Amino acid sequence: MSGRPVKHSLTLKGHRTSVSLEAAFWDAFRKIAVARGQTLNALAAEVDAGRESDVGLASAIRVFVLKQLTDF
Repeated sequence: MSGRPVKHSLTLKGHRTSVSLEAAFWDAFRKIAVARGQTLNALAAEVDAGRESDVGLASAIRVFVLKQLTDF
C-alpha cells in the first residue's frame, strides 16, 4: 500500500473541491459513509461544517476517521 496521498474531487455546498488523503483514509472514510447510509459528499460536508476555520479539510477528515475507528 502506498503512503502517497490520492486526490479525489468532492462537492461541498455546490462547489467542487479536491482533497488529498492516503488510500487507507479514503477506504475508511468510504466505509464510514456506507455504514451511516450517507454519500461521501454528505459525510465530507458534515466534517467540513464541524471543523475549525484554521484546520484543512484533509486534516479534519483524517481526525474524523481516527475518532470513528478508535471510539474517542
